[in-house]
Amino acid sequence: MNLTRLALRNISGSAFRSWVVGLCAFLVALFALSTTLIMQGAESSLRLALGRLGADIVVVPQGAEARVETALLMGIPTDVWMPMGNLQKIASIPGVQVASPQLFLSTLHGASCCSVSDMFLVAFDPATDFTIQPWLKQKIGGGLKLGEAVGGAYVFTPEDSHDIETYGYALNMKVNLEATGTGLDQSLFFTFDTARDIARVSVTKAVAPLEIPDNSISAVLIKLAPGANLNEVAASILQQVPGVTPIESPNMFQSYREQMTGLLHTVLLMTGVILTLSVAMIALVFSMAAFERRRELGVLRALGATRSFVFRSLLTEAGFLALVGGGIGVVMAALATSLFRRFIITSIGIPFLFPSLPSLILLILGGILLALMSVTAAAVLPAYKISHTDPAIAMRE
Repeated sequence: MNLTRLALRNISGSAFRSWVVGLCAFLVALFALSTTLIMQGAESSLRLALGRLGADIVVVPQGAEARVETALLMGIPTDVWMPMGNLQKIASIPGVQVASPQLFLSTLHGASCCSVSDMFLVAFDPATDFTIQPWLKQKIGGGLKLGEAVGGAYVFTPEDSHDIETYGYALNMKVNLEATGTGLDQSLFFTFDTARDIARVSVTKAVAPLEIPDNSISAVLIKLAPGANLNEVAASILQQVPGVTPIESPNMFQSYREQMTGLLHTVLLMTGVILTLSVAMIALVFSMAAFERRRELGVLRALGATRSFVFRSLLTEAGFLALVGGGIGVVMAALATSLFRRFIITSIGIPFLFPSLPSLILLILGGILLALMSVTAAAVLPAYKISHTDPAIAMRE
């Protein structure tokens, strides 16, 4: 007697039971994989964003911490300013090896002078920059010239063009940065000289000019000297440079990390509830099925089938249903999180990076395994009970 054929016949012979078990496996796999993709992707985005910034400390105007973090993480443009004189004060503090200024700008909303709307623009100083410049030297063998820019992973020039128009100024796109899943992917980076040139041209070519306050910067990225104490340098900046707030790299995006922690707790609770209910439902369905099929299974035992064969046939049936339901669930989860990524980011307020193909395959296999384990665990006790029932008693009931 073929074990697989018997299991498949039992599945097709009881459509309602099969649908219920398959649906439970589907829900377990769908929910487990989708939440794992989002939470793991969010953590990867934060880690890559910190790596892309490459700064031990980011100094911003006092009170602008949340806006700067939101701009960097979500790509929402912001304009914050502090005096250029702060740069020299920060650079002279013991323990600071490099202090590099940046300007945070944005495109005009819906203006014809811009190829894109509401894009976060970041100007950097090539003489001191230690985040973009090293990467550019590896990719294009040098830095950016006047009128050149580098875009995030999701920044593209119009079709049949190498330029992206900003305030009536044609920026030549040289290359795209690797994806981080954060707002840096939809940002445009160029030098201070290019920023000032855009401001000059925008006076005559843009609907509204790009205004850059004189002798102002938006933030200072700090690289510490070897052996310098992070907390001590941050405290010195706070004491010696009025009107600024130093954000230490471990505390960067702290509000988003707290939000992720709260979301993770909620997700774990919901996952536990769904898993418990699914296992209970599957156990109930298999218990009912075993009771309904007691005569059939009694006949199998009377014809020579061993207890082990009956037990394995029931578990094989559960395994088939778990694989089908779980397989459909993980495919749906992967497709949904990929297609509706922007909607999910907007809804939860946290960016996430979709994993690479090898990582995705491992997560899919993990989701299927979880569904298989859940269904099998729920079916073990009913299968054991019915397989150990005396054939004569089962046939008389």
